[in-house]
Amino acid sequence: MSARWDLSDWMQPRLQRVEHALSQWVDAQAPAGLGQAMRYAVLDGGKRLRPLLLLATAEAVGAGDSPAALRAACALELIHAYSLVHDDMPCMDNDVLRRGKPTVHVQFGQAQALLAGDALQALAFELLTPEDASVPLAVQAACVGLLARASGYWGMAGGQAIDLAHVGSRLSEDQLRQMHRLKTGALLLCSVQMGVACGAQVASGTRVALSRFGEVLGLAFQVVDDILDVTADSATLGKTAGKDAAADKPTYVALMGLQAAQHFADELAEQAQQALVDTGLPAQHLAALRGLAAMVVQRNH
Repeated sequence: MSARWDLSDWMQPRLQRVEHALSQWVDAQAPAGLGQAMRYAVLDGGKRLRPLLLLATAEAVGAGDSPAALRAACALELIHAYSLVHDDMPCMDNDVLRRGKPTVHVQFGQAQALLAGDALQALAFELLTPEDASVPLAVQAACVGLLARASGYWGMAGGQAIDLAHVGSRLSEDQLRQMHRLKTGALLLCSVQMGVACGAQVASGTRVALSRFGEVLGLAFQVVDDILDVTADSATLGKTAGKDAAADKPTYVALMGLQAAQHFADELAEQAQQALVDTGLPAQHLAALRGLAAMVVQRNH
């Protein structure tokens, strides 16, 4: 009988790979203290869900050890980190706590925070396009296109614009779903799609099912995030609890109530697991994706 598969055992070496790579690639020697602000924004904090999702998907399609997968995983985390730096600034969410420490603009000033976010965004695309021959040009192009669309105006930036434009107003469930599909879901879906792009031969049915998994998981993540904003404290979250309600921002809890939102998250978790069944991939190849999906819904921070 084989030993019981354990998510934490799978995660630990991959988190170490990602942390080491990020530490190597985010240059402390960037001019005028910019490197310190960039490293502060990226290193020593965060769940690294997006890199883990990408690596798990790449492994599921036979590309887990490719240089492309590690570079893409780190590029995703850089985009995520830059978005947090900018979102926390006074002109947007005006938050002072992130990952259990002062936000970048509090620590380094607003101008340096703005530049750090800009530089992290640019570095993400630099990682996807190495000058050596370690990543095939077709894979580079596919990953650049996926990440640009997921982080741009029909992705993360567009979702944030919708969010800011509707503070204090009530959205329908369809409108709220669209906002979060862009703001949060696009980058989580991109994690899965870029993992697929690192594979050589992936059947179209498998691609479709994995994309559906990414879409559903992205929505589940945001529903749980809305629940935790109400039910968890700041120390547990590592960011300011209750800020969505205080800012009168549209959330799933505000729309449907806490109990219904929790039920909705459970439904989405079931849909994500079914999407993995529909990939047709061997069960042992999907263990990490199943574990990460369960972690998203069951997390407490």
